[in-house]
Amino acid sequence: MANVKGQNYMHGAAILTVGVIIMKILGFIYKIPLGNILGDEGYSMFMSAYSVYYIFFTLATAGLPVALSRLVAEADANGRIRQEEKTFRVALGTFTVLGVVFGLIMFLFPQWLADNYLENPDAAMSIRAMSPAILLVCMVSAYRGYCQGNGNMIPTTVDEVLEVLFKVISGLILAKLIIDAGMGLPMGSAGAIMGVSIGSVVSLLYMVVYKKKNYSRLGISYSAGIVDENDIPQDDSKVDSTGKIIKDILTIGIPIALGACIMALLNSVDSKLCMNRLQTAAGFSYKEAKVLYGVYGKAQTLFNLPAAFITPLTISIVPAISGALALKHHKEATRITEDSLRISAVLSLPMGVGLMVLAEPIMDVLYPNSNAAGPGLLGIMGLASFFVCIVLMENAILVSSGKEKLTMVTLISGGVIKIVVNWFLVAQRPINIYGAPIGTLVSYFIMALMNYVFMYIGLQEKPRLLRIFARPAAASILMGASAWAIYGLSGRFIGTESWTKTAICMVLAVMVAVVVYLVSVIALRAVTQEDMKLIPGGEKLGRLLHIH
Repeated sequence: MANVKGQNYMHGAAILTVGVIIMKILGFIYKIPLGNILGDEGYSMFMSAYSVYYIFFTLATAGLPVALSRLVAEADANGRIRQEEKTFRVALGTFTVLGVVFGLIMFLFPQWLADNYLENPDAAMSIRAMSPAILLVCMVSAYRGYCQGNGNMIPTTVDEVLEVLFKVISGLILAKLIIDAGMGLPMGSAGAIMGVSIGSVVSLLYMVVYKKKNYSRLGISYSAGIVDENDIPQDDSKVDSTGKIIKDILTIGIPIALGACIMALLNSVDSKLCMNRLQTAAGFSYKEAKVLYGVYGKAQTLFNLPAAFITPLTISIVPAISGALALKHHKEATRITEDSLRISAVLSLPMGVGLMVLAEPIMDVLYPNSNAAGPGLLGIMGLASFFVCIVLMENAILVSSGKEKLTMVTLISGGVIKIVVNWFLVAQRPINIYGAPIGTLVSYFIMALMNYVFMYIGLQEKPRLLRIFARPAAASILMGASAWAIYGLSGRFIGTESWTKTAICMVLAVMVAVVVYLVSVIALRAVTQEDMKLIPGGEKLGRLLHIH
């Protein structure tokens, strides 16, 4: 059949983990210099346009590729090779049509979206510049779903890294050249966004070549009639109709896509709401509102980092919990639940605390000359990032327990809470843009609490909060105190009056904090050897750190 073999679950999870980390690092590298090239005002255009794109991107990539991979996997497991290939072809056509529709909306109505939806008219050019990317991403999704259905995570990981790499390089170059040429911030933002389309072109080319090279026999052999018919399973001649395949893809994919789209819509509404309330209620000018929203967008880049390290880990614990529940081992399922939440806390708490206590030097070093609201925004969002990570893990636990519909209730409730909080707080001039991260913090705290209640009711053995969070919290407090102390002391001796001195003090504080945290985690036994087994490659890391 194919020239490649699928990986086992943990191997695939490890590959995806490495890919996600690389992509987030590249994205981090991309957005920091981009924020400095465009400035607060220009960055608000980029963020606004990206929030529109992300809605279509989520609809195209969150559910439909998952549905395709499931259908391909089922066909492959039953030896229905013709069905497998037809499913891919039908999916590619379906995804392409969706991409054309989404792309035309962004290309034909950018000014309407910018004026009426985002209330950021200068973002129109950026919205139109991103329209080709959504078509390309939809087509790429079909190839990724096909490979994942065959149990092969390598092409998806390599493809995503290539896409982000070329986006970073081309986007930064175009933005810099346009701004230096004096063509204005709207054009500069559009140039940066063109990098997304360039990255998508490279991504699609890679996947087309990869499939042709590694799965060519599936695509050519049967249509060409060059395979011995004795090699074809008896039921392989039974191929579903095109209509049935489309129906199956949409039936499976749409609920998943809608669930994921809630947060994308929330981000987009957040953009519109902030711009609206800052101008109509808080009394800021259009330019002032763009600056405030732009620096908020810069803080969001850092806020999203902790979740990047948690998302791949959610993949690892789903089969463990599902398997335990299938065997009615409820105590084992609860143990895995507690362990996975503790691992999430061990990873996310120190990052969140670090963003809180070092918010000022981090913003000053990474985004010099930004609006003064930056450190305060990042401090609030640092705390919120912890609850985001817990919600991600709780959602995975609920899904693995067969309670995926409850996650929809949580996400919708959290979205409504965020909109309400933002509506009232951003309108207060003394609070202004600070209301947005406060809304994020409140909404994710409520979501984490709701999910815990659902887990407490749904699992026969109840997860214990003190056992889960006490030790990671103690280690994080020690780490945060050491980071704050070292930065303060080094600032007195070295000074913080220049960018270089601030950077040195910050790096010293981070280095000491990392050492203190590792020692604290091991000494307090916040992580055990059994915990490490849940993480791809965690067992080796546990031995290296002498975790017992």
